[in-house]
Amino acid sequence: MMFFADPGMLGAFVQVILIDLVLAGDNAVVIGLAAASLEPSMRRKAIIYGIIAATVLRIVLAVLTTQLLAMTGLLLAGGLLLLWVCWKMWQELRKHAHLRAVANEALSDKDLGRDGHVGEAAKTRNFRQAVTYILVADVSMSLDNVLAVAGAAREYPLILAFGLVLSVALMGLTASLIARLLAKYHWIAYIGLAVILFVALRMILEGGEEVLEQFFGSAMAATGTG
Repeated sequence: MMFFADPGMLGAFVQVILIDLVLAGDNAVVIGLAAASLEPSMRRKAIIYGIIAATVLRIVLAVLTTQLLAMTGLLLAGGLLLLWVCWKMWQELRKHAHLRAVANEALSDKDLGRDGHVGEAAKTRNFRQAVTYILVADVSMSLDNVLAVAGAAREYPLILAFGLVLSVALMGLTASLIARLLAKYHWIAYIGLAVILFVALRMILEGGEEVLEQFFGSAMAATGTG
């Protein structure tokens, strides 16, 4: 009932769920692709390390990001960063479905394509290379996730907390399931992309207003007017 009493809170709630679904699924696909070229005995270990790292990073970055966004200028910077995230997501969504199929096989450890092997046949990475790639990707994608959630729900602390907990839960418990869901229903990813674009543009607009107010306020104080 609380959501229906405040349309803004309901909108933030829906936005947060879509953002978490799409970005948790994309993070899982990246982890699966990195681990797909490993031997089966190493693949599961690399995926577990990647998911644990992504979960921990989301918790750490959540604490930092929610505090940083309160500083003048960083909301604008965060919106610009999210705009770049949207561009990356758009490019990824246009790529051939083969990449997602390879990632899903690695995450589920099953020969979903029934071609005689799980993931890619060619072994192009060793364990250290795969884990390094996963950790670097986790830093970027965890920041994207936390920033998008914080931007969508920063006016509603309860929804913000829910979104951050949900992102951790999705990444830690159901990453492979979410990745397969997005692979099957592509339209969810496009809706999520539209939501993140909306959040980015709103952050840029509101952050720009904050910067202008701060600039003109400082200028007026310096000249002794106002």
